[in-house]
Parts: sequence; structure tokens; C-alpha cells
Amino acid sequence: MKTIIILMLASSSIAQQANPNIDTLNVKTVALKSVTVSALRANENTPIAFTNISKEELNKQNIGKDLPVLLRFSPSVVTTSDAGAGVGYTGIRVRGSDATRVNVTINGIALNDSESHGTFWVNLADFASSVEDLQVQRGGGTSTNGAGAFGASINILTDKAYESPFAQLSSSIGSFNTFKNTIKFSTGITKSGFEFSGRLSNISSDGYINRASSQLKGYFLQGTYTAANTKIKALTFGGKERTYQAWYGIDAVTLENDRTYNPAGIQYDDNGNFQGYYDNQVDNYMQDHTQLHIEQRLSNFSRISLGLNYTHGAGYYEEFYDLWNVQNVTFGNEISYEYLKLPQLSINGQPVTQTENVVRKWLDNDFYVASLLFYHQKGNHLLHAGAYFSRYEGLHFGSLVWANRASVNPNHRFYENIGKKKDSNIFAKWNIALSNQWNLYVDTQLRWIDYNAIGELAGPTAILVNDAHTFFNPKAGVVYKPHEALQFYVSYAKAHKEPNRTDYENGNPVPEELNDFELGWRWKSKAAFLNANLYYMGYKNQLVLTGAIDNVGAPVRENSGDSYRQGLEIEGGWAVATNWNWQANFSWSKNRNKYKYFERNGKLEELGETHLSYSPSLIAANQLTYNQESWSISIGSKYVGEQYMGNINAELSKLESYSVHDIQFQATLLNNANGPQLDINAHIYNIFNEKYSSNGYFYTYDDDFTNPGIVTTIEGVGYYPQAGRHFLMGITLIF
Repeated sequence: MKTIIILMLASSSIAQQANPNIDTLNVKTVALKSVTVSALRANENTPIAFTNISKEELNKQNIGKDLPVLLRFSPSVVTTSDAGAGVGYTGIRVRGSDATRVNVTINGIALNDSESHGTFWVNLADFASSVEDLQVQRGGGTSTNGAGAFGASINILTDKAYESPFAQLSSSIGSFNTFKNTIKFSTGITKSGFEFSGRLSNISSDGYINRASSQLKGYFLQGTYTAANTKIKALTFGGKERTYQAWYGIDAVTLENDRTYNPAGIQYDDNGNFQGYYDNQVDNYMQDHTQLHIEQRLSNFSRISLGLNYTHGAGYYEEFYDLWNVQNVTFGNEISYEYLKLPQLSINGQPVTQTENVVRKWLDNDFYVASLLFYHQKGNHLLHAGAYFSRYEGLHFGSLVWANRASVNPNHRFYENIGKKKDSNIFAKWNIALSNQWNLYVDTQLRWIDYNAIGELAGPTAILVNDAHTFFNPKAGVVYKPHEALQFYVSYAKAHKEPNRTDYENGNPVPEELNDFELGWRWKSKAAFLNANLYYMGYKNQLVLTGAIDNVGAPVRENSGDSYRQGLEIEGGWAVATNWNWQANFSWSKNRNKYKYFERNGKLEELGETHLSYSPSLIAANQLTYNQESWSISIGSKYVGEQYMGNINAELSKLESYSVHDIQFQATLLNNANGPQLDINAHIYNIFNEKYSSNGYFYTYDDDFTNPGIVTTIEGVGYYPQAGRHFLMGITLIF
């Protein structure tokens, strides 16, 4: 086993100095420079805050949990899990910005859903096993493809071509009946320059929350061709997921008495007596990605790259609407004939207007991308230029599976709408070495958006969107290096971002605007590194999370006028002594709405400056590792301070701070030069059994029914509890 520290927390170039990118498979990879990587990623001459995470670092953590959870020790990062154990629906926030503002690309192709802007890792089971490395950029970052980065961007590069053939079998077992099995292989590069590799994965878990089960299947197949001046990479990857719904959360009383309770699919009789749960209250979706990347050397100074992508996704979530529950608990209209668009029916002369039912709400979508990148370096000048175009088409519809009091054809469609989006941009980036000490960075992007949606939503309610935007996003900064061990940088970035589909459904949103100022300092030596970064992110019309969620657990957003995020991020690592390594990061931030108004009890109140939702002021992590030649042990900690789940400073909306501690042991039991390699990996998470919730929701509504003529604002809250002490153990055999 390599005795390299897990620099999960390190920044880009400094982390690479302390932790070379060594593959745990003990086979060489072809380290071809990629136009895509160099065009979209930051390096030590880029004046922004970023973190590089290598294949080795991911592999050490990757024994069953989703990719966002593997990034949990990174600076300013908070991760969440609906099922409570990191398998299934998981999410990530960076600097308080939710997943809709975290731009994610795979090989330069946007992964964020074009309409929702979210990233659904549940559709890519065990994708971390096929990642060569990734970079997390905080703040506005560099120009990228897809929805704009308003808190962070995650740039992922899939596996490079392996020089030598191998086969790998990996299995994990853990708490909550969690199992992970992965088969991975490579033919190695042939004399003619071809290589073929692949992966099949299966992950299953019951989840910490009751019935929050996950059945996840993933695949990755890739072929590469490498010649002196040409590189071709063709790949297909994707997965199929089936998860029992766990997006409803629980209230404070239930949290205290039954943390693992899940109300999804609950069934009652006509008198309100509990009968059980609907066993098919599931989310069922599959997604397939196909990419082709061609890179050609034009001269000793220039290269060009073409990327093509087609993504198809299709699936549904199935919902049982219990008559008594809707009438007496949720007070929705999902049981009404009007909602289901059913023809009139009478029984014994009495009109029927409501029915218990099961529905499936479908999404069937296609996503096409073409990306062109150009690289030119000569003398002190480095130029990257790119053009990107994507087209998305998504069909949304609902079908009635069953109803106990209705006369209708099977799979009656009760709503249907279609969304179409075109997203294109051109950008150019210049790095100019003004001297041995000064480097100038300039980045300009022009982006066009055209979004249309037409048809009916469930309700039925009409949806009609015809919106277009043109955004100009300039960025610039300088890096000053007094000597090799020390850097200072300052930068400015402007970014714009269009509303998402849910925003349009909830009102008349306008685009967001960000002005991001970054001031940083980097220092490194042979035994240590230290980075510090000050930032101020000023927003106009930021689409902040209100705290409320919709009927599928998706967060509701609204424009907030003027707001800001400012903070200090510090991260460092130190080889304390022989075999001992320590790294840590700390983030302090102030996140505020500047001028907040709220209507309470029928009267408009001026609240002034209020906390931005889901934005803890303090986030910290540290990890201490002891290494020996064939084994290592690490202890890691993560602290997340208290945060408000709404924007009106309501005490009820506070989510308590929490601190969790993990321990990890790794060992190589067999490592023969010409024979198989056998590794074991064991994690104990939350070793002190901390009872905490990493996510929740907050809502308000006005009640004028209890006391007619008097409006009373009611507040409500829900929580997503996370697992206490639990474990995963894995074994990997490499031939």
C-alpha cells in the first residue's frame, strides 16, 4: 500500500506536491494532457480558490457511499443524505450554495439537469470508481459549461487509458444491509494504441431511515485510441436506480421519539386507523450518457478538442394518495377528480368527487451537446478558447395507475407538458506571464439561454414559459509569486444565472447576478502547506432557498433582492513527524439578505438584514493519519455550525450545529510484484454516535380559519436525521 496521506483537504498545486497522483491499482496510466482539463480547470497561476482530489484519495474513501459524501472533508462543504446513510439521494452545498448553484461537468460536459439545475448522483451509482480526478472550485470560478456556478463548480475527469491490463473485484458490506460490488477491468494499451476498459457496479442499502431503501446499478465502458498527435476517447456510462421515497422528513416531536420514521406511503382505513405502508412508493429512473472526445495536435503550440454528448433519461416516481391522510393530514387536492382530470361519476345518484389513487409522474428527456476547445501556448502567453452548444427536451406527464372510485382507461394521463432549452456559450481565457513573479489572468464568456415550457402541470395548472437571456461573464485577476514557496492572488468574477423550472412554476423569477471578489495567499514547503482565502460574493436577485420544499422534496426558491456572502477559508497540511500527517480546514462566513420584508399576521414587517438560509457561519474539518509501509489509520472530524433553514431569522428555523468523527483503517495483505494485490478497507462513521440532522425544511402559512377575520402566521419545520454510529468494510482484489 502506498504510504501517502489522504489529502482530501488540500488545494490544487500544493496538494499535488505533498501527495502525487498515484493510482492504487499499482498500474500505470497514460498521463496525456487534456485540452478539456486545461481549459476548464484552475492551476497555480489561476487567482481563485480550488481543491484537487485525486483518484487515490477517492478510492480510499469509496467503499459504498455516494460521491458528494466522499467530498465531505473539503473546505466549505456540507453534505446531506435523504436516507441518512450516504446512499441514495445525497446532496452537497458549498459556501452555503445548494446543488442548483454547484456547476458539475464530466469531461467538460454539463451534468446538471437543464431544467432543475440539480445534480442527481443517485443516477450514477459508484461513479467515483471511474473518476481519474476532480477539481472543486469555490466561488464564481473559471468559465465552464452548463448552468452558471454561483457557489462552486465540480469538474470531473473520467479514467485515463491504463498502460497495463488488469482486473479488479471489489466488495463492501456495512450497516443497514449495505452491499457494494464492483467489477473493473482494462485491456491495457495495445501496440496499435487502443485500450478498452469498463466497470459494472451494484449498490444496495436499506438506509438508516425506515424503508429508505436503494437499489443502484451503474456501468462505465470506455475505449481510447492514442497516437503521437491524436487522442480519441469514446465512452458510455450511466445507471438505474430504484429508491423508496424518503424526502418528506419528520417534525420535531417525531425526531425526538422516532428518528427513523418515514411517512411515505402511509395507509389508513376510513376511520383513520393505521393499516400499513404502500410498498411501491418508489423513485424509479435510468439515465445513459454517451460521449465522444477527439483531441488533435495542430502544432507544437496548439491543440484542438471536439466533445460530443448524448444523454437519455427516463423514469417516474410512484405515489399512493391515501384518502383519509389527504383529507385529515396533508389537506392536498391529489385525491380530487379535478386534479386527476377524471370524468364525472355518480354512485347511487350521489356525485363522486374524490378517490384514493396511485399515480406515476414521469420524466422522459434527451440532452445533446457539442463542445469545441482550442489551446495555444507560446512564450509567456497561454490562450484557451471554447464554444459550447446544448439542446434539451424533457417530457413531463402523469399517469393514473389505480383508483378505487373511478371509471377510466388504464394509464389515464392527467397532465402533460414539455420543456425545451438551448444553452450556448463562447469563452476565451488568457494567462500572461508578465514576469517571473507576476501572472495576469483574464477570462470572458458570452452565454445565451433560450427556455420554453408549455402544457399542463398536475393540478391541473397551465405552464407557459418563453424566456431568453444573454449573459456576459467577465473575470480577471493577478497572481504574485515573491518566490516559489509563496503566492498572493486577487481576482474579480461576474456571473449570471437563469431561473430553473421550479422557479417559474412558483412565480415570475428574474435571473441572478453575482459579483465575486477573492483575495488569497498560498504557502508550501516540503513538509507543510497553508492556504488562506478571503471572499466577498455580492448578489442581486439571488434565488435563495425559502426553506420550504415541494411535493417531491425539492427546495423552493425565490428572488431575494440584494444579499451577500463573505468569509475566510483556511486550509493546511503538515507532516508532523515520521509516519504522521495532519491536515485541516476552517471556514468562517457571514451570509445575509440585506433588506428583508416579511408579512406576519397580516402585516408587512421590515426585518432588515437577515441570515441567508442553509448557510452556517462555521465549517471545519481535520484529519490525522498514521502511515506504515503496508497499513494506515486515519481519524477525521467534521464540524458544521448552526444554520437557519429560512430567511426571516425565525428561531424555530434553526438547525443545530453538529460534530461527527470517523475512523478509517486500510491495509495491503498481499502485494506480489507479479501476482495479485489484496487490500482491505474499514470505516467507522460517527464513532461517538452523534444524533444530528444535516438538512431540514421550514415553512410558514397564514391561518384565517381558526379565528375568522384574524390572520395568524403559522411556522412549521421538518428534519432529515442522519445515521448514528455505523460502518462499512471493503475488500479489493486486483489481478
